[in-house]
Amino acid sequence: MLFETQRVRVQLWQPGDEDNIYTIYGDPQVATYVDDGQPIPYEDCARWIEITLKNYESRGYGMLAFISKETGIWIGCGGFVHPGGQQEPELKYAFGSDHWGQGYATEVLTQLVIFGRESWALKSIIATVHPENSASQHVLSKLGFTRGEDRIEDDGEVTQVWELD
Repeated sequence: MLFETQRVRVQLWQPGDEDNIYTIYGDPQVATYVDDGQPIPYEDCARWIEITLKNYESRGYGMLAFISKETGIWIGCGGFVHPGGQQEPELKYAFGSDHWGQGYATEVLTQLVIFGRESWALKSIIATVHPENSASQHVLSKLGFTRGEDRIEDDGEVTQVWELD
């Protein structure tokens, strides 16, 4: 375990976490706001774990599991990544739709940003958000992120960029 909040334990991903990752990113409601809007295929979960384990080795950080202290189940995951080799760390996160609207994002991500700055010396952090994901926009605003310039993705879709210095 890396750290915990009042209701959540935050820990590293492990080989064998495929089912837990799929529970989050295979959910069509969650997928609406991620990448191409489609649930990830189960087969991609092992590749995501492999990439994350490499990130732990090369950068010291990557994606993390958010586990309910009460039930022991994954409620979400997130962490800091550098997609496409971008310089600044990007905060990525997703919570299972069963756990939306319960304050988990604010609770966990507040501590994750603090942990990232103190333990990994992260300074400027960005987050990208689907323009229709008002809940994530609200959470990022509460964390102190400000809206930057929108990004046009390769598929022509607009992504909001939020920044924290």
